[in-house]
Amino acid sequence: MSETVARRLTGLTAVIAAVALIVQVPLYFLYSGPPPDANVLSRLLIGIVALASLIVFVTGFRELVKRVSPAHEWVGSIAFATGLVYATITLVSMGLEAGAVIAVDHPIDPTIDVSGTYILYGSISRLMLALFLTALGHAVIRTHLLPRWTGRSAYVLAGLSLAFVPSLFFGNDPSFFYAANGWGTTALMGAILSYWLLALGICTYRSAARVVTPAADAAALGH
Repeated sequence: MSETVARRLTGLTAVIAAVALIVQVPLYFLYSGPPPDANVLSRLLIGIVALASLIVFVTGFRELVKRVSPAHEWVGSIAFATGLVYATITLVSMGLEAGAVIAVDHPIDPTIDVSGTYILYGSISRLMLALFLTALGHAVIRTHLLPRWTGRSAYVLAGLSLAFVPSLFFGNDPSFFYAANGWGTTALMGAILSYWLLALGICTYRSAARVVTPAADAAALGH
């Protein structure tokens, strides 16, 4: 696969993941009480699609780092590994929520009633996301793979994610901004991540147009 195709595929999967997350987040706020099963299962299905796309994105990002700067392959591997762990943790959380909703014969609010997801969605995910964003930012800035703003913004988001790691000490009331499953810890951070990922995906896709292929390079030298 050429670098041009790899950049386009990596960017496209980031855009797909971002759009799915952007659609998913508002579904958590449609009902004041326990939502109907259809709402919960729909938002979880959308989230699964988003995370599957994210896995392809982090894989593509690692390969791009390796192609652009083999000396920095290690940091690309850290971004890949932590991104994969983040996606896995979130998928497990979604599985627990879906299982709980399917198992009962009345509507429940899985953000409250499924206690096993509190730390998975909260502190653990925030820490893994911070590591992923830090590695991605470092890789971008050191290799010039993408514009510097993408790396710097990744650092900022990593800092925000770290700020929510201690949220496990603040209860399980989703209406409380800083709770383990609070709207700040989960929904707000998810929304911020989705829009950042959308911008990153578009930037990565468009960067394919600036790739100099060996044939083009040879032609330029010939002139």
